[in-house]
Amino acid sequence: MGRKWNNIKEKKASKDANTSRIYAKFGREIYVAAKQGEPDPESNQALKVVLERAKTYNVPRAIIDRAVEKAKGGSEENYDELRYEGFGPNGSMVIVDTLTNNVNRTASDVRAAFGKNGGNMGVSGSVAYMFDHTAVIGVEGKSADEALELLMEADIDVRDILEEEDTVIVYAEPDQFHLVQEAFKADGVTDFTVAELTMLPQNDLPLSEEDQAQFEKMIDAIEDLEDVQQVYHNVDLA
Repeated sequence: MGRKWNNIKEKKASKDANTSRIYAKFGREIYVAAKQGEPDPESNQALKVVLERAKTYNVPRAIIDRAVEKAKGGSEENYDELRYEGFGPNGSMVIVDTLTNNVNRTASDVRAAFGKNGGNMGVSGSVAYMFDHTAVIGVEGKSADEALELLMEADIDVRDILEEEDTVIVYAEPDQFHLVQEAFKADGVTDFTVAELTMLPQNDLPLSEEDQAQFEKMIDAIEDLEDVQQVYHNVDLA
């Protein structure tokens, strides 16, 4: 297990920061989470997860506050959470999570992004079964052994702990997300380099240079869509 999370996040953040798209995506996600429950992260776990993620991407406080205030104000703007699944070159697998106020537009856009770049949409469940819903938490300043000991003392079971450069990456069950964070916070950790609830592929797929170039073009086209929030795949891009 392990997807080189630091490199993935830095590449994604760098790309998104150029157009501020990451702020728009987080603003929408925060608004939806705050509207679906209480606009208080202490009583709204979905909102708390989004805010923890936003912090690791350095989303400005103004963006967060604006989205929460919009939800508090009773905005009538509604979004549907939809997941699309599909295939890329050489049988590569892709999951696309969206928030949309126009289902027909989003479905058409996602289908086109697949089809115009060597891929095709699949039916619901055609890909997701090959991925595991996983909590991923990254901290600096600790070794894997220190992190494991800390979590064992807190009676928290995790799937795996790996060291990536100067960061320890913890892989855990989704319902352990906040417990892992609280254990580290109790030990003095104040910042997390990674804080994600993600879909991890059970196996990584290597592609030829040509197929990888086509695959990356397809992923870029999908991520560029306004309604797309997250894209997961099983291709080894290392």
